[in-house]
Amino acid sequence: MGVKEGCGIMKTPWMELTLREFQAALASSSPTPGGGTAAAVALGQASALAIMVCDLTIGKEKWKEGWEISEKAMNLCVKTMTKSGQLADEDSDSFDQVMASFRLPKDTDDDKEKRRLAIKASTLVATKIPFETAKLALELLKVLPDLAAKGNANAVSDVGVAGLLASAACKGALFNVDINLSSLSDDEAVEIRKFAPVIQDECRVLSRKVMDEVRNRL
Repeated sequence: MGVKEGCGIMKTPWMELTLREFQAALASSSPTPGGGTAAAVALGQASALAIMVCDLTIGKEKWKEGWEISEKAMNLCVKTMTKSGQLADEDSDSFDQVMASFRLPKDTDDDKEKRRLAIKASTLVATKIPFETAKLALELLKVLPDLAAKGNANAVSDVGVAGLLASAACKGALFNVDINLSSLSDDEAVEIRKFAPVIQDECRVLSRKVMDEVRNRL
């Protein structure tokens, strides 16, 4: 799946694999890709579905009421779909770096200190990346209720699936945030500790709102 370059491994970006290849990689015993990467990919799928609904709404006179929200959602989702692929790679790369830090030598006190600092730094990066995924998923969830209410009604079920995927992306990414935060001291990643629960709560509310709007139009 990759070729050696120097001392490391240059892996194929996850988004360049076939779906079957990516699923096989997820199913393998390798720690990466894992849940964080899967969450980012789910965000990309949610964005793609929302783009489809926007495209089926904009320019269609019957759904003129939904043009404005569709244009807003489209602008957001195109960016999110691209960014989610980058986050998928960054998530697995960051965890690979955490594992590499744990393998550093610890024969001397100096070795132990360098290893400790490397673990801390890499764990912090591995926390920030899924947090970014969660934030982007929440932004997507914010536009989906109106898209469900005003977009092309023939594609409202697709908005529902986008909502489920975005919710899974957000909550799944936050699982990865939490597990990494547990390895950091309380004075580290302070902003993430503060806002992760807020994102979690907003995600629950918006997820339900999307489902309610979808049900209202089915």
